[in-house]
Amino acid sequence: MDEELKCPVCGSLFKDPILLPCSHNVCLACARNIIVQTPEGETPPHNRASNSDYDYLDMDKMSMYSETDSGYGSYTPCLKSPNGVRVFPPTLVHRHCSITCPLCHRSVSLDERGLRGFPRNRLLEAIVSRYQQSRSANVKCQLCDRNPVDATVMCEQCDVFYCTPCQQRCHPSRGPLAKHRLVPPTQSPVAGGQQMPTATLRKQGTCADHDTVNFSMYCINCKTPVCMKCLEGGKHGSHDVKPLAAMWKQHKCQLSQALNGVSDKAKDAKEFLVQLKNMLQQIQENGVEFEACLVAQCDALIEALTRQKAKLLTKVTKEREYKLKVVRDQITHCTMKLRQTTGMMEYCLEVIKENDPSGFLQISDALIKRVTSSQDQWVKGALEPKVGPEFDLTLNTDLLLQTIIQLDFVPSKVESATVPPAPLLQLEKCCTRNNSATLAWRVSVSPSNPIEGYVLELDDGNGGQYREVYVGKETVCTVDGLHFNSSYNARVKAYNSTGVGPYSKTVVLKTSDVAWFTFDPASAHRDIVLTNENQTVSCNSYDDRVVLGTAAFSKGVHYWELMVDRYDNHPDPAFGVARINTMKDMMLGKDDKAWAMYVDNNRSWFMHNNSHTNRAEGGISKGATVGILLDLNKHTVTFFVNKQQHGPVAFENLEGVFMPAVSINRNVQVTLLTGMEVPKNFKQQ
Repeated sequence: MDEELKCPVCGSLFKDPILLPCSHNVCLACARNIIVQTPEGETPPHNRASNSDYDYLDMDKMSMYSETDSGYGSYTPCLKSPNGVRVFPPTLVHRHCSITCPLCHRSVSLDERGLRGFPRNRLLEAIVSRYQQSRSANVKCQLCDRNPVDATVMCEQCDVFYCTPCQQRCHPSRGPLAKHRLVPPTQSPVAGGQQMPTATLRKQGTCADHDTVNFSMYCINCKTPVCMKCLEGGKHGSHDVKPLAAMWKQHKCQLSQALNGVSDKAKDAKEFLVQLKNMLQQIQENGVEFEACLVAQCDALIEALTRQKAKLLTKVTKEREYKLKVVRDQITHCTMKLRQTTGMMEYCLEVIKENDPSGFLQISDALIKRVTSSQDQWVKGALEPKVGPEFDLTLNTDLLLQTIIQLDFVPSKVESATVPPAPLLQLEKCCTRNNSATLAWRVSVSPSNPIEGYVLELDDGNGGQYREVYVGKETVCTVDGLHFNSSYNARVKAYNSTGVGPYSKTVVLKTSDVAWFTFDPASAHRDIVLTNENQTVSCNSYDDRVVLGTAAFSKGVHYWELMVDRYDNHPDPAFGVARINTMKDMMLGKDDKAWAMYVDNNRSWFMHNNSHTNRAEGGISKGATVGILLDLNKHTVTFFVNKQQHGPVAFENLEGVFMPAVSINRNVQVTLLTGMEVPKNFKQQ
């Protein structure tokens, strides 16, 4: 209520308040300071009003109701009030003067009575008086640190009570504070040195036009109290009037009813304030929680990037070690051949130096054959590096970097945009072939936002967790490298700028029971020759060369056979399985990437990492068959030479992904037979 009792001009509690026609109040002294002089005959601004509002002014002397007058009065300010309202010297005459309300800026002209023509707001005076009395009762200084003493003054601008020491120390009457108004704690009139009760200070209101006559009636048209003389011969004689007491009660009732509505709104406002204060605490807590969640998400991204970095570094290390090993092996092999060739050349030169024709002819034929054979060893490509110094590894981080740059919060509520619907799998187009699966899908209803892509997910073939196998815009996808004899669950979902849509229905795809494959020309040694649609393999070199199959196995039991089409000079071909990075220029099984059995015309041996074990009788010849049974469930390999079982043998480190493999030289040709069942005479040992 404090602000309601302060004058908008001086900022202090009202003193002798007068009521302006706009229903706002100003102190009488302040009203004298804001009078504005207007040119004769000019209407002040905002002065167009109905007669019911201002018909108590002299219409013959005022131009405020003239329809032809317009514009604002001109004046020159000379002072300024504490509240920023323009004030003027009190020496202005009242004729052709106006006063502007400092709150609504509505102006009204003054008649010959001047400010006496505005009624005094005695009700407001009484309320201010009661308010001051309530504040002055045992008012203590508000700035005393300990044991506050009675206040002696109050600053109306600061609204603070001071004792004399605190006022001198904290509110000196100099500088910017010199303009503040210091008043005693009580403003009530006194009689005989004692404070008088507020009720005894009031007197009944008198008419502004007839100073000695009290108000007794209320003019409905003018909405103001009037006296009997005003009704008898004054301007209110023809107006509707009612008894003052009746209108007083009626307006009190209306005000009470209006206060009930305001009281409900005030109650709602208090509850709303409590809600806002609670929201402050919730925002603080949610902010801390969200920051922690954001940090955790970013840390998870950093951790995932760190793990992927370690994996990529491992791949680079493996590639480097592989290249170094290949080059070192080639150096060793070339050095050995060069040593043999150099020794033979030196020996031949010494033979040529001899002058014994018969002795020379005894050994010349053998030397010529040795030299020719040595020359054949240096075939085309023997003096070319098998690997290059460059690393055929390319890491494209542009897309990931762009994604990180565009990383931002997704709006939680999107009114107009929607996520895509669940795609429909086209079962008539979904199929499997060997260990590959092809899936096709479509979207039945177009969303409001265009679809940006699809995500295809498959489980592990054992009903385990799903993993993403394709992300892109195509609606047909073929997934290779699946396990044979396995059932995969597949599902797909679409996404756009709004978000990710729901999953489609799940489809089950079963891969082939047995493996159908051929030899792989892409990974074969350059001396390998493939014919018969890559089913038959031969070699151009006397050295052993390796060729792999196109199938890759990581689980299950698989069986295939090789038929010997040509077998000359009793070579030692090798049959088995290998990793994709096994050495291709030596016998299968000499490195740690292959597990094999090599066989001649009489016997066979198992070999891994150049270690020979499990010698067995029984060799091969033209027309023989060699079967390989790979059991990745038990990590064993079993060989069959002409249907005779050799093994099974549990090789070391037989875990991971393996391909069928063969090593032969130019004396051997074999044909691959696939899609075969496990032999019925197979015996587990």
